[in-house]
Amino acid sequence: MKYLVLIYSNPTSWAHPTFEHTDYYRDASPAERAEMDAQFADLMREMSTSGELVSGTPLAAPDTTRVVRVQDGATVTTDGPFAESKEQMAGYFVLDCADIDRATELAARFPDARFGRVEVRPIME
Repeated sequence: MKYLVLIYSNPTSWAHPTFEHTDYYRDASPAERAEMDAQFADLMREMSTSGELVSGTPLAAPDTTRVVRVQDGATVTTDGPFAESKEQMAGYFVLDCADIDRATELAARFPDARFGRVEVRPIME
C-alpha cells in the first residue's frame, strides 16, 4: 500500500532539508544537530534499501504558490498559500509500506516530527 507522508514546517528560511532551517535545529547543540543529520541519512538509506521509498520532493517557498479557482465560469488566481498558517507544507515522500503502522513508524523518524507536523495519508489506488 502506498502512503503520502506530508512534512509541515515553519522554517525561517525556506530551504531543504527543512528541519535544518528551523529554530529547533539551530538551538540544538552541535552533537544534537549531528545526531539529527545522521538519523535522517540513516532513515533515507533504510527506506531506499528496503524499497519503501517511492519518491520524495521538497516544495518551493509558500510565497511562490498560486491558488486557482473557477467562479461563475471565470478562472481566478491568487498568489501565496491559501491557508493562513505558520506551518506550511514543505515537501512530501511517497512510501510503499506493508501497512499504515509501518508508514507511521517511518514518519515518526523524520526530524521534522520533533517540532513540526508529519501527516501520513493512504493513497487510493
